[in-house]
Amino acid sequence: MALVRVLGVLAVVCLLGPAPASLAQTLPGTGSDAATETLRIPDDASPELIRDLVSRLSDQQVRELLLYRLDAQAIKRNGVEESHTDFVAFVESAATGVAGSVFDAVQRLPNLVKAQSATFAAFYDKRGGAGTATFLAQLFIALTAGAVAVWAMHRVTNRWRDSLASVTGQENLRETLRFLGRRLFIDVSSLAALLIVTVSLVRMMMSESDLPFARMVVFNLVALPMAMAAMSRVLIAPYRPHLRLVHTDDDTARRLHRHQILWVLLIGFQIAILDFNARNGAALGELRLGFWLNMATLAYLGFMAYHFREGLSLMLRGPDANVTPAEAWVAKAYPYALMIACGLTWLLVEILVSQELFHLVINGQHYLTLLLLAMAPAMDTLIRGLVRHLVSEMKGEGVVAEAAYTATKRSYIRIGRAIVFGLVVIAIGQIWEIDFANLASAGFGARAAGRLLEVLAILGAGYLAYEVVTLLVNRKLADEQTALGVDMHSEEPGGGEGGGLGGSRLSTVLPLVRWALQSAIIVITVLLALGNIGIDITPLLAGAGIIGLAIGFGAQKLVADVVSGIFFLIDDAFRTGEYVDIDGTLGTVEKISIRSLQLRHHRGPVHTIPFGEIPKITNYSRDWVIMKMRFTVPFDTDLTKVKKIFKKIGADLMQVPEFADDLLQPFKSQGVLEVGDVGIVVRGKFMAKPGTQFTLRKEIYSRVQKAFEENGIEFARREVRVRLDSDEAPSLTPDQQQAIAAAAAEAAGQTAPAEAPQK
Repeated sequence: MALVRVLGVLAVVCLLGPAPASLAQTLPGTGSDAATETLRIPDDASPELIRDLVSRLSDQQVRELLLYRLDAQAIKRNGVEESHTDFVAFVESAATGVAGSVFDAVQRLPNLVKAQSATFAAFYDKRGGAGTATFLAQLFIALTAGAVAVWAMHRVTNRWRDSLASVTGQENLRETLRFLGRRLFIDVSSLAALLIVTVSLVRMMMSESDLPFARMVVFNLVALPMAMAAMSRVLIAPYRPHLRLVHTDDDTARRLHRHQILWVLLIGFQIAILDFNARNGAALGELRLGFWLNMATLAYLGFMAYHFREGLSLMLRGPDANVTPAEAWVAKAYPYALMIACGLTWLLVEILVSQELFHLVINGQHYLTLLLLAMAPAMDTLIRGLVRHLVSEMKGEGVVAEAAYTATKRSYIRIGRAIVFGLVVIAIGQIWEIDFANLASAGFGARAAGRLLEVLAILGAGYLAYEVVTLLVNRKLADEQTALGVDMHSEEPGGGEGGGLGGSRLSTVLPLVRWALQSAIIVITVLLALGNIGIDITPLLAGAGIIGLAIGFGAQKLVADVVSGIFFLIDDAFRTGEYVDIDGTLGTVEKISIRSLQLRHHRGPVHTIPFGEIPKITNYSRDWVIMKMRFTVPFDTDLTKVKKIFKKIGADLMQVPEFADDLLQPFKSQGVLEVGDVGIVVRGKFMAKPGTQFTLRKEIYSRVQKAFEENGIEFARREVRVRLDSDEAPSLTPDQQQAIAAAAAEAAGQTAPAEAPQK
């Protein structure tokens, strides 16, 4: 039985996994001293030795080992709860650490000046009076020589500086970048000359012990502010508004330029003084100078964000007047978001310091992160400038071309912003040394962090795909509409009578293709994101199939509408912008969905008609139209003269540029149509492009009336003549005259006059 028990324990242990190293090293002993004796298992124990040791276990020890392994497996299965517990513990520890750090800094504040003075005294005692004076003199000489090198570089580049001063206007982005590139080259050359001369002299004159601190002073108190000044002159051009890349007022640009340099100088001073204290034996935890300098630096940036909030919003808003409400809101909220980022950065630094993660803040990673956030207006301006420079000029004229051009620019801008946002996130990850593959060391759990990053990557890729598809389809749709001259926003399409020329077949189908692709991208992105979160999407897919089947059976009318619409589109029965008649309902096709179309009557009403209810379609806008016109002339009219007049009018219209492109066949006479009661009916006709026939008809009516008047031809009108003998007319009574007038009106088919005609 003992052998069976041992084999059972071994089987369970093998199934549950190997024992942990600590347990493998110390197993409970056997015998009467089992309470105190432990069984040591060497690291290089053979399988035979392990089986021998396990065979010496008692029943109680076997049960304890089995329970231990079961507990370990239960803890492994409940890893989420363990991670949650670790996260709560991390939050509690961080909160306690931040509170303790603030309390400690405030408590040590009265002794800060004394402790810092002791650090300066240690620096002085280490070198003595002569050594300290020598160090300061050498540093002064090196910096003076660097200033002379900067002056010499300015003299060398004086011609370029004069050419920059002669620029009076901003022609385009390319010219602006060319001039700003020259200016940046001059500033970088001056900075390089300063560093080369200063660092070389420092290396030559100073000892190895003083050299690192001297370099720190040169780089952080001189080179860093100069680099910031050069960058600021390129971006906001405080004294050259015509070369300014970002959009802001002159006062904000000049004052912000100065404050940026002072802010960077404060950062450099913080790095230099902390390095100085560390080199002279001052413990950072005792002085807590870094706490106050970090708070002052972040507060200064927050002050700049608040003080220049209007100018910063103007930068992010840009010079375009037609910004979207979302862009306007983001521009207005940006300064306040920057202030909140300053507060969160201070909190993050204190958390990292309380957790003794000094390597994450010792190199100013939080300042680089804030600098990237503060550069958001400049990066957004650069994106908009590149889009204005790279996007071709607007094709065509009119509302459609202008709307297409604006939509294309906005799509490019959104794509550029998404790409820049991704690059900024990657840069911040590199700055903070974040290992995206393993964030467990930070206490968040590697699996949760990895899934979160995968979800963000999927959402970002889906958004980019959505914008790219929208951009490509909109550009093609705009090209089609612009090429055909389609303007759905014209005041009176088709001359105010309907029947205008529609769009192409591709312009009709593209909106549906765009909707289908966008829907597919959204659905696939959401499903992939849910799948990576850990949600099983198989029931969702199965449910979607069941719902689709239910719709197929329960909404047969909807299916019939969709299928009918597909075949109507395949048959090319109508296009967007065409004037059609659907079972007595007339209107211009304004919108097409997957189940219906919308017709707008030329007087304004909109009719929505499901595809399944369309028995037939009469299209008045396909290829060409023939307009026939009737004219009634008196019986004694010279019809040959009328024919010549019609022919001359048709020839004259073909010579008018406004009408020549619309007329496919000139206006001409078709001869006598009929002989009526009041005159002879003659007819003329012309062939034109759909939608232009009504305008041409008005022009032809006007020209025919004028030509008839010039040739002495009158239009026939219905009239009744009453002839009375001259000797009878004076003897008629008013009643007789009224009766005669009524009879004449009845014969003419008109209403009798209210009063008798006056002689």
